[in-house]
Amino acid sequence: MGRPVTLFTGQWADLTFETLCKKATGFGYDGLELACWGDHFEVDKADQAYCDNRRAILAKYDLKTWAISNHLVGQAVCDRIDERHKSILPDYIWGDGEPEGVRQRAAQEMINTAHAAKRLGVGVVCGFTGSSIWHLNYSFPAVPASMIDAGFADFAERWKPILDEYQKLGIKFALEVHPTEIAFDIATAERALQAIDYHPAFGFNFDPSHFGYQGVDYVGFIYKFADRIFHVHMKDVGWSPYPTEAGVFGGNLDFGDRRRYWDFRSLGHGNIEFEEIIRALNRIKYNGPLSVEWEDSGMDREHGATEACDYVNSVDFPSSDIAFDAAFDK
Repeated sequence: MGRPVTLFTGQWADLTFETLCKKATGFGYDGLELACWGDHFEVDKADQAYCDNRRAILAKYDLKTWAISNHLVGQAVCDRIDERHKSILPDYIWGDGEPEGVRQRAAQEMINTAHAAKRLGVGVVCGFTGSSIWHLNYSFPAVPASMIDAGFADFAERWKPILDEYQKLGIKFALEVHPTEIAFDIATAERALQAIDYHPAFGFNFDPSHFGYQGVDYVGFIYKFADRIFHVHMKDVGWSPYPTEAGVFGGNLDFGDRRRYWDFRSLGHGNIEFEEIIRALNRIKYNGPLSVEWEDSGMDREHGATEACDYVNSVDFPSSDIAFDAAFDK
């Protein structure tokens, strides 16, 4: 049997938890990666009785969970807070919208998320960190090195206390390396680790879709951070082999617009080489879930989720414990 195949519930938050559980079983999934929005996993309600109830509902549909995800609140810990964040944060985190207050409440909520994960019986919280320096990414006017240094120092100052609590609880935080985060490629992921002194509770939720269109070596990422791959998203992306009207930065066009250079695709319909990913995961002995994050503006999501589950099961193969030519040995 291969690794468990789960469905990340973030793109399904318009459905109730039990409705999605029923659908996920029908799609063929082994479990769910629970998003901390909608009613799928509500951190502020997650006492032991709530967590036991969530597990009971999962079991009713023959599902399990290995991770929860709090991307939206995590984004606010380091970000330059503005009106965009109001739409993604719970009211009790947004409060009056004063930026530093939002960041402090978000940090506490990420600690609360670790405690909730412990009560639920999972060992990984996936999410974002935000970044105070993402807006400096294109260096014009020229960005002094001191400004970038300050951004990584801010990340370390805000996240180390959070990670210390995760460590005490035996919970891992898995950053989804992603544009707008403190780490968005291999170079910045390494620098983020350096900034927090390689904190043992900090690692990565590997998602190749955020690397491919950037030109980042997504298979190399697995090998470089082999001991820090705490969770894996299976998500595809397609990019054009020809010049387009809007390039890597997207041209302020919505996802799904044909003028874009790149767009997220249902698994198997993009450019990501998943066989190489599976081979790399086998080599580093990653045995955790393969979690489908389904996004495709041009496809019905229930069709896509079903097809994606089948695709992951077809491409995931176990590694060999012998050399193929061992049979020739006398």
